[in-house]
Amino acid sequence: QVQLVESGGGLVQAGGSLRLSCAASGRTFSGYTMGWFRQAPGKEREFVAGMSWSGRIDYADSVKGRFTISRDNAKNTASLQMNRLRPEDTAVYYCAAREGSAVRIGAAEYNSWGSGTQVTVSS
Repeated sequence: QVQLVESGGGLVQAGGSLRLSCAASGRTFSGYTMGWFRQAPGKEREFVAGMSWSGRIDYADSVKGRFTISRDNAKNTASLQMNRLRPEDTAVYYCAAREGSAVRIGAAEYNSWGSGTQVTVSS
């Protein structure tokens, strides 16, 4: 497993932007698929975006065209650029990692998790 630490959450008005970062440590970053998930109060944790070591990317339909996932394998970091934020994007956002090259949308497929960072979008 790798240890993950998120940063970059905060409060933003609707239409604004935030950039989340995830720093990985503990094991080699190579071979891991990185994912971003979010969980709003009273709701299940849901997939937002994922990116494999080789660059395969997948997004949830609700964020396509607004969010962009990226990673820097040399620096062991992953990022989520969030633009045109909406109040319904309000949630705790988690960085996650899984071994392997497939981007999976199920949270149970990931075995390393950060502690989360709060994103609040006001209307």
